[in-house]
Amino acid sequence: MAARRQLIAGNWKMNGLTGDGVGRAKVFAARVGAAGVGRADLVVCPPATVLGAVGEAIRGSGIALGAQDCHAADSGAHTGDISAAMLADLGCSHVIVGHSERRASHGEIDSVVREKVVAAQRHGLVAIVCVGESLAARERGETLELVGAQIAGSVPEAADPALIVIAYEPVWAIGTGRTPTVEDVARVHAMIRRCLSSHGLGGDQQILYGGSVNPGNAAALLATENVGGALVGGASLDADDFLAIAESCP
Repeated sequence: MAARRQLIAGNWKMNGLTGDGVGRAKVFAARVGAAGVGRADLVVCPPATVLGAVGEAIRGSGIALGAQDCHAADSGAHTGDISAAMLADLGCSHVIVGHSERRASHGEIDSVVREKVVAAQRHGLVAIVCVGESLAARERGETLELVGAQIAGSVPEAADPALIVIAYEPVWAIGTGRTPTVEDVARVHAMIRRCLSSHGLGGDQQILYGGSVNPGNAAALLATENVGGALVGGASLDADDFLAIAESCP
């Protein structure tokens, strides 16, 4: 991996009311300096209801604010949705798009994800584009084919390299405690690197690994070739675990 700082992104998912989110954010902000995470950039992605409050709590800490989704349109009759423009207005710098939970629960296909990437980049947000295979696809030996197709369909041809990150999250590993072998991760990330090259994205483009990342496996995963950081789920809700993962960056 090129000598670019790794990115450790915490996806809080649908967890936390205002008090929980702000309290957690304040702990993170207070501990970042003492934790010695100079080798990593940190971003937290709380639920939309607490984005503003969490943003205030981490202001000036060096921790960036991200969202968990955005709509492809800037405004309009889209009840319940949030636009990239609104996220930028709140102080977000990142947004997750195409997470497997949204692909599965909300029927988001690659073309929808691609439109969201375009919207995010239009407003200066870094789009963290999630890709990954199901257990059934893995067992059929279709991982590389499926993930390659997701990259081709979800990444715009004219994507701004400064505003896109790929996160490989094998669906079967998310929240299960199971992870692929380091060799498997290296193989998939190498294929993703080749796919990104076909989009004109450089060799230092960040490719995160996600799926049951924890302090026990983080060091090995983050030291793997073509792994540029981690998208962390459950462990990002605990300051000790999240910062330990960040400290594992080589």
